[in-house]
Amino acid sequence: MTRPVRPWVLHVDLDQFIAAVEILRRPELAGRPVIVGGRGDPTERAVVSTASYEAREFGVGSGMPLRIAARKVPDAVILPVDADTYLAASDEVMATLRAQPGATVQVLGWDEAFVGVETDDPEAYARGVQRAVLDRTELHCSVGIGDTLVRAKVATGFGKPRGVFRLTAENWLDVMGARPTKDLWGVGTKISRRLATHGITTVAELAAADPGVLAAEFGPRMGPWYGELGRGDGARVVDDTPWVARGHSRETTYQRDLVEPGEVDAALHVLFEQVWADLVAEGRPAIGVTLKVRYAPFITTTHQRRIPSASDREAALATVEALAADRIEPERPVRLLGLRLEMPMPDDAREGHTPTRGGW
Repeated sequence: MTRPVRPWVLHVDLDQFIAAVEILRRPELAGRPVIVGGRGDPTERAVVSTASYEAREFGVGSGMPLRIAARKVPDAVILPVDADTYLAASDEVMATLRAQPGATVQVLGWDEAFVGVETDDPEAYARGVQRAVLDRTELHCSVGIGDTLVRAKVATGFGKPRGVFRLTAENWLDVMGARPTKDLWGVGTKISRRLATHGITTVAELAAADPGVLAAEFGPRMGPWYGELGRGDGARVVDDTPWVARGHSRETTYQRDLVEPGEVDAALHVLFEQVWADLVAEGRPAIGVTLKVRYAPFITTTHQRRIPSASDREAALATVEALAADRIEPERPVRLLGLRLEMPMPDDAREGHTPTRGGW
């Protein structure tokens, strides 16, 4: 009996992408714990960008301070970040995905993308994608198969490494129902804690939650969305519309704490000029600013403010300066500064539309 051709969503996720690219350049590192972060110097202030599976076995993960990662794995090979090389490898992967028969590709980042396809055998198609990526780039990937983007994305985690896994409406609760809500794509630790205050601790409980309770806790838009996540529902169509950035950001971790107000002001101006240049390159104005401050030893705060004049550089800079003067505590040493400028989106002019705030 011939199986019907139907639409499917595939989520393609490269395995330990950055580490894998580095190992391709240095084959002698295969099988060794590899950590990539900063300038590759664990004595400097930097965080882990990625770690090979061998390093992850020791508890090393993305975002961990590099010095702590080095302590966990004393014999690890620590390498500097080489963004241009990773971007080039990513471009090759995405070109491979777009070359697959009937594929619609929605890029999510350097190392992952959704692929929409109509087929009667999604597993066979997924394995074909894996072979094509490996043949062209020598990189391995895992593929999640779903009838929605959410289910495909979650399915990939069950396929890692180098595997294929299918999640649909039929097996969603069997696979995910007993798992904690934080295992869902889009639900982190903070949201899961808020859900727990309402007795919602598992995916099945979230799927069956009262929409009114969720709306009261998270708002009329986000509340129902979290309920949708619990059921694995949502978009079913892969959108290959080119991604448009909502904002640009830069941040710097300083090797020596900034302790004088003049140092902080100067550092903030450097960040502003860098981010403003990014906006000018796109030809789009700024409508809001987010300031990120990390005080020593490791306490992070973020602050937001609208910019009065969307097309005026001086207004943007004045807003940044005023926000910093109001929010940065002058007596506390500053370890990191980050600055993000928001830009209007094409649909922001619609009546009643409220732009989503971006962030790190």
